[in-house]
Amino acid sequence: MAGAALRERLPVWLQARCGYETRTVVAVVLVLVIALGFAARHFWAGRPEPVAAPRVVSAGAAVAPSTAPAAAGSARIVVDVAGKVHSPGVLRLPAGARVEDALSAAGGVRSGADTSGLNRARVLADGEHVVVGAPAPPAGPPGPPGAAAPGAPVSLGSATVEQLDALPGVGPVLARHIVEFRTARGGFRSVDDLRQVTGIGERRFADLRPLVRP
Repeated sequence: MAGAALRERLPVWLQARCGYETRTVVAVVLVLVIALGFAARHFWAGRPEPVAAPRVVSAGAAVAPSTAPAAAGSARIVVDVAGKVHSPGVLRLPAGARVEDALSAAGGVRSGADTSGLNRARVLADGEHVVVGAPAPPAGPPGPPGAAAPGAPVSLGSATVEQLDALPGVGPVLARHIVEFRTARGGFRSVDDLRQVTGIGERRFADLRPLVRP
């Protein structure tokens, strides 16, 4: 307000000159502001950006796998543990389990039981029958693995797949069917139950009947 009143007291030609200089100063200030804006934008766009250094792993360093390791194999075997253990019965164990694992799963060996006839470090086979406290079988002439003694009927309740496979007319597939039937039914009540096993007809049953026992 004071500046405007002062300018009105000046001569007309001087008032015009002052107004012209004011507009010039405003225009120059605007040009400078715009120029500074462009300069700041150019400087900001051209600034160096930090770059993350690549991760270097030495040749001897252990590198974690990208995914979790695959789960262990889920194969299982079925064994029958009987005799002087706390919880005898049919057990399902991981493939590769040993006799010691079967004994632990059956509750452990009872006090005073004789285990001298057991090889606790032996790897178990599917369908095997482990008896604790029974005397060791007498040594005999070597024969095929899993073969029964000559003339002795094979026990359907305890024979392994290899022993059943050794019977005439029984291959590995049928031997597994017999073991699976035994596991599902809890054993054989009589030799006649063999008729219910898949793959055993009347003729094959007639051939096997005198060679097996429950």
